[in-house]
Amino acid sequence: MSSVPSETGAVPAPGTATREPFLDRLGFPHALRWGFLGVLVFMTGNGVESNFVSPHIAKAFGGGDDMINLAATIITMYSLAVLVGSYLAGALSDLFGPRRVMALGFAVWVVFEIAFLLALGTDSAFLVGVAYFLRGFGFPLFAFAFLVWINAVVDKRRNGTAVGWFYVMFTGGLPTLGSLVAFFMIPRFGGGFSGETWTMIASTVIVAIGFCIAWFGVKERHGSIRLAPEGETAGAVLSSGLRLTFTNKRIAMGFLTRLINTAPEFGMFIILPNVIAVQLGWGQSRWLIMTSVVYAGNILFNAAFGALGDKVGWVRTVRWFGIVGSAIGLLLWWYVPHMVPAGSDWGFVVSVAAGTVFGILLAGFVPLGAIMPAIAPKHTGAAMAMYTTAAGGATFLGSAVVAIVRPWGGNVGVVWAFVLLYACAFAMTFFLKVHQPRLHGPVEHGADSAESPA
Repeated sequence: MSSVPSETGAVPAPGTATREPFLDRLGFPHALRWGFLGVLVFMTGNGVESNFVSPHIAKAFGGGDDMINLAATIITMYSLAVLVGSYLAGALSDLFGPRRVMALGFAVWVVFEIAFLLALGTDSAFLVGVAYFLRGFGFPLFAFAFLVWINAVVDKRRNGTAVGWFYVMFTGGLPTLGSLVAFFMIPRFGGGFSGETWTMIASTVIVAIGFCIAWFGVKERHGSIRLAPEGETAGAVLSSGLRLTFTNKRIAMGFLTRLINTAPEFGMFIILPNVIAVQLGWGQSRWLIMTSVVYAGNILFNAAFGALGDKVGWVRTVRWFGIVGSAIGLLLWWYVPHMVPAGSDWGFVVSVAAGTVFGILLAGFVPLGAIMPAIAPKHTGAAMAMYTTAAGGATFLGSAVVAIVRPWGGNVGVVWAFVLLYACAFAMTFFLKVHQPRLHGPVEHGADSAESPA
């Protein structure tokens, strides 16, 4: 699996006059601009349910703490589909072009969202689980296929920045704008379980709008062509990411680091709605506002940390801002709300501020999207397949940690399990030595994965 070299990624010859569009100079590929907007809108629709789906599923089966554990199990299976779909997004994009894969993701999302909503009325955990599992393939096929498209087009000197812009849109929708949509829609649909159901129905319309923006707005040629070399068989393309991971320890370490990256985000989506809204007395509306503010901070800093990585080092940015910073921010987000008076207005403001520290520093992981293809420059498609797999797999890891740890360690045990995972990621960054053209000069001809200081 290997991406076609980007024409826009070539470095101009000395003395050659070039007129780059303004957005390209910002690391935001001009040719893909409507695709970025499409991802933002699509992920907004996808993110509408993110902060109430766990208690919603629990309420569908009668409510109670045991039903929260059931919901965690169903979401874990959904997250497993996200993991597999994230790998397929990279592999299938190399075979058929990102544009077709994005269309497949949209179709899967809509069909199985309808099936999921119908299954909730049957009282069958099996049907709910199957429908939600299959819907899990939808958003990674759409969003991460577009990330592969970005990687095929962007100037490699600005790769970190471009990945940052992608996550501005991705996180802007999931969960930030999605939570705001839920905040306004649920009361207008009557509140409670019924209001949540109609809000999820409305989210399908938002997803469809996002798809249409990307489908009709982007005509860049890499989206519709095979990106893998013509000589490679379909089987070789589909398996190349796995083969690369088992033969290149730095790809393996990068995969595991990205897997850990946002796992706490998705784990907290399961445990915090009940803690903030019910146990600490701030209610569902304030929990949705908290989520929007926390991840608004992430949006504002995604592109900034991508640019910082391009300037001071991708690995250094991931290690100190992404890993150490996120671990500290996660502890603040958990402990500060428990230290202030439950239900108090000023306590809520302080708790939001603490959570925003986590949201901002989570953006420190953005340069991983540039590190992975740089580790194996002759196999960038395979490397990106593993990156997208890890990005989607973080959903699975986050919910799996909750499902495994919460029954015996409680919510606080879940939080410390994530901190331990961050400690493991910190150690793994010392395996991620990578050649960074802007800092270390041109790579030697024929080098597959030149090492440079982190």
